[in-house]
Amino acid sequence: MSHSTNGRPEPEVIVQYLDGFAYNKVKMEEAFLPGGFLAEKVAQKPHTPAKDPNVKKEDVDLITHEFEIPRAKAEKVLQQHGGDINKALRSLVGLPT
Repeated sequence: MSHSTNGRPEPEVIVQYLDGFAYNKVKMEEAFLPGGFLAEKVAQKPHTPAKDPNVKKEDVDLITHEFEIPRAKAEKVLQQHGGDINKALRSLVGLPT
C-alpha cells in the first residue's frame, strides 16, 4: 500500500528502524545496477599484496575478518609491528604493545 506524495508514489520501505533510518526497495535496486553507486568500489585499483616478508596472509585474513577493516589497513598495521600479530591486535584494540 503506497501513499502519494507530491504526485509520486512513496518508495516501498523494506526495513524501518526506530532511530529513523530506513532501507527502501528502489534505492537498494539502484545500488546493485551496473553504474550504480557500488560501481565506484568495483572500479578502484586492484589490491597489491604486502611486500613485507614478515606479514603472513593468515594474519592479514584474521585481522580483516575480525575487525572488518580493509586488507590494506590490516597489512599496514602488521607492517608497523614487524609482522607480530599479538602487537598488531593489541594496537587495534587500544592496548599498549
